[in-house]
Amino acid sequence: MSMQNSDAGFQIINQGYNSTFHPGRLSLGVVAPLESYTNGPVPTMDHHIERVQLAEELGFSAVWLRDVPFNVPSFGDAGQMFDPFVYLGLLAAKTETIALGVASIVLPLRHPAHVAKAAASIDVLSGGRLLLGVASGDRPEEYPALNMTFDDRGDRFRASFEYINRMSDNAASFENVFGNPHGGMDMLPKPTAGKLPLLITGGSQQDPDWIAQNGEGWITYPRNIDAQEKIISNWRARVKKVGGPAKPAVQSLYIDLLDNAAAPPQPIHLGFRCGVNHLRVYLNSLQEIGINHVALNLRFNQADTETTLKRLADDTLPNFAE
Repeated sequence: MSMQNSDAGFQIINQGYNSTFHPGRLSLGVVAPLESYTNGPVPTMDHHIERVQLAEELGFSAVWLRDVPFNVPSFGDAGQMFDPFVYLGLLAAKTETIALGVASIVLPLRHPAHVAKAAASIDVLSGGRLLLGVASGDRPEEYPALNMTFDDRGDRFRASFEYINRMSDNAASFENVFGNPHGGMDMLPKPTAGKLPLLITGGSQQDPDWIAQNGEGWITYPRNIDAQEKIISNWRARVKKVGGPAKPAVQSLYIDLLDNAAAPPQPIHLGFRCGVNHLRVYLNSLQEIGINHVALNLRFNQADTETTLKRLADDTLPNFAE
């Protein structure tokens, strides 16, 4: 394995993007809710604000929310339950420096004018800390609940993506299946950097070259190191081919951090149960293959949440600091 993209700078967007993503280096974030809930799909949300504030105090780069409009039985996870934009507004008021991410807003289920307005509002209210992950959605049950079709979500995603980007312009005028803004009307506020940092999750029903060209970064899922290295290398090659600046790669990871630092890994859903020694080695391997940020999910973590956050801060964050 070799360091990927260590000499190519990422573009400057907003505070959250610039502080979280650095070429050739890994940063760590956490996924809300910051608690263990293994016996069912619904978390308690106990001490949820205090735990996000603790993550900020300890030096984690970002907190990530998910867009889960319905508690779908087959999905088995209600996420943080609160609407992500409403919750981001609360977190913007209760935190000062941590990046506020959502991974990811399901674009086909929302009108893009509402997404653009809410996202720009959060970005401004937080001082430029928004990271806007977007996706096409993977829960078919949600679409008929909103009188929408599942099979055309890729087309709707692409049209919504374009609409949101255009709304960052002054008095944008364009034709789009979601609507045709004309006549000098404008959407306010504008994002702090003049555009939103839109990170595309997975394939989102799009051509890989389109993703490489249009996203400000890519969010993918955990895999073994060899497979992930090939996938990230392929994506970076596509980014280079289409031109423009280098872009960050992000992945999630479920962990159950054990008291025994030397405990070997055991697989769990989209991650592993292990001691901190293995976690450090794994994260370092991700850094070497070009992953720029890992969002840690504690849903299956058995230890006390506050204790785990502090152990992670003491035993992993220093390895990936500037």
